[in-house]
Amino acid sequence: MSADDARRPWRPHQVVHLDDIEAIPGPGTLTWHPVRATLGLRAFGTNAYTADAGEDVVEPHTESATLAHEELYFVFRGMARFTIDEDTFDAPPGTYVFVPDTASHRYAVAVEDGTTVLSFGGPATFEPSAWEWFFRADPLMESDPDAARAIIEDGLAHVPESPGLHFWRARLRARAGDRDAAREDLIFALDRQAEVAELLGQAAELAELREDPEVQRLLSR
Repeated sequence: MSADDARRPWRPHQVVHLDDIEAIPGPGTLTWHPVRATLGLRAFGTNAYTADAGEDVVEPHTESATLAHEELYFVFRGMARFTIDEDTFDAPPGTYVFVPDTASHRYAVAVEDGTTVLSFGGPATFEPSAWEWFFRADPLMESDPDAARAIIEDGLAHVPESPGLHFWRARLRARAGDRDAAREDLIFALDRQAEVAELLGQAAELAELREDPEVQRLLSR
């Protein structure tokens, strides 16, 4: 447990259905469901809005340049007709609409009764976890190793200290016959995360490196 985790008070998980969250009239013709406030969420803003056909389901607005929030909408049910600046389009259920520029004017009208749009927003300060890259790369390890390598290198450009990304690159380097570089990545990963030892046992391309003295030392800690 990190020092930050030790200082953070424990909070229980919560389960709530959207239809059970308070429905508050407005702004305008739409109905607001205060998702963030209901859950006490602090990582980003999120709310839900419902409206019937012909009514606003996202009020016309731009975002504050000072807060600099990116905004993401998800059409949960019904159909919404969005207008982002000069672009108007229909968004059926399952559609994401991402608006990164605070100056972009955004607006949506419900096409069907009961249309529900979820919104998510916050400043562009989030740092993605390294698993996003190696989850994408893993299925390509055999079928398209060049594409897998490009994904892993992109991940390392964002998260250079990630043990997982170094481990996946070690696998790729071993497959390409670059034993020394694979060893370097493997030692880096093992030195920083004990769980890599379990992954090593499942990586056939790194079998030879398991007998390396430094790898053995790290495995025996």
